[in-house]
Amino acid sequence: MKLLKLSLAAAVLATGILAAEESEIGISANVAATSNYVWRGMTQSDDAPAIQGGFDLEYKGFYVGTWGSSVQFGDTTTAMEADLYAGYAGEIDAFSYDVGYVQFMYPGSADELNFGEAYVGLGYDFKVLSVGAKYYFGIDTNDVDVPGDEWEPADAMEASVSVPLPAEITFDGLYGQYGKDGDDNGVGKYYSVGLSKSFGKFDFSVAYTGMDFFDDAADDQNNFLGTIGTSF
Repeated sequence: MKLLKLSLAAAVLATGILAAEESEIGISANVAATSNYVWRGMTQSDDAPAIQGGFDLEYKGFYVGTWGSSVQFGDTTTAMEADLYAGYAGEIDAFSYDVGYVQFMYPGSADELNFGEAYVGLGYDFKVLSVGAKYYFGIDTNDVDVPGDEWEPADAMEASVSVPLPAEITFDGLYGQYGKDGDDNGVGKYYSVGLSKSFGKFDFSVAYTGMDFFDDAADDQNNFLGTIGTSF
C-alpha cells in the first residue's frame, strides 16, 4: 500500500510539473490583410493587396514559427511566400536581444528564389522611446543551380525607433541598407515611417516606405500602405 501511495504521489507530482511546463509554452497565431506587401522598401505583391498569416510557439525565450503571404513578382509561377524561423530572444533590464534564423521559401518558383538569413538584434527601451539595431547575414540555400544565375543573398542592416504617442498610437521608423553599393548583389537603401493603433483585438497601421536602389538604371520605389490584422 505504501508503494502504491508513493507511486500515486509521484504521478501527481509529475503531472503538476508537466502542467507547469505546459503553462509556460506560448502558442499564438496571426492573420492580416495589407494593401501592399512591402519588404525592405520593395513591393512583393506587385503593388496589389496581400493576405498574410502565421503561427508561433515560444518557450522560455526560445521561439519557432512560420509565416506566409501571397506574392506576385510578375510571373505566373510564384504566388506564395512561406517562411520558417527559429531563435532566442530576451531582456536584461532595459536591454533586449534577439538571435535567430529565417528561411524564405517560394513554392512553385521556377527561378529557385529560396534563401536564408541568420540575424542578431539589440534594443534599448528609454521609456519615452525604444531603439534597435539588427544585422542579417544572407545565406544561399538554393540547392538547384540555375544556368547564368550567380546571385548570392546580400547582408542587410537596420536601425529602428518606436515612439509611443497620445491616444495609444505608436510611431515606428526604420532605416536600412541591403548589400553594399558596387557589389554584384548590392540592392540599395530603404526606409519606412508609420503609425499603428489597436482597437480591441484588431491592429491597424499605415506606413510610407521607400527603396533607393544602388543601380541608377533601376526605378526607385515609394509606397503608401495600410494593414489590418489580429492575433489569437
